[in-house]
Amino acid sequence: MERTVRRENLLKRLEGLTEFEKAVLLATFEIPRGKVSTYKRIAERVGRPKAYRAVGNALHKNPIPPTIPCHRVVRSDGGFGGEKKSAEARMRLLMEEGVKIVKGRVKLTDDILF
Repeated sequence: MERTVRRENLLKRLEGLTEFEKAVLLATFEIPRGKVSTYKRIAERVGRPKAYRAVGNALHKNPIPPTIPCHRVVRSDGGFGGEKKSAEARMRLLMEEGVKIVKGRVKLTDDILF
């Protein structure tokens, strides 16, 4: 029940964004601590499987990080997109959550992917 209330509050904070951007941000909100997803998996989850680049653009517009944990979305190879400073910050957040990073990439395994 609490999750539903939070979701409704999130929708209010996402006013002004497109329906696609809202869908991406809400799907990202569902990723639990210590798990990750990929831009492609989020695109598939919102019903636009080829729109993984647009997912990245939508995440860039995230008005309420870390409430919507966009740091938990990585490239399909486990790498971090975006600017170096921003990528390093996201990597640190994931390491704090217990996500295994090997040579600058998330070690993508079935137990960590959401």
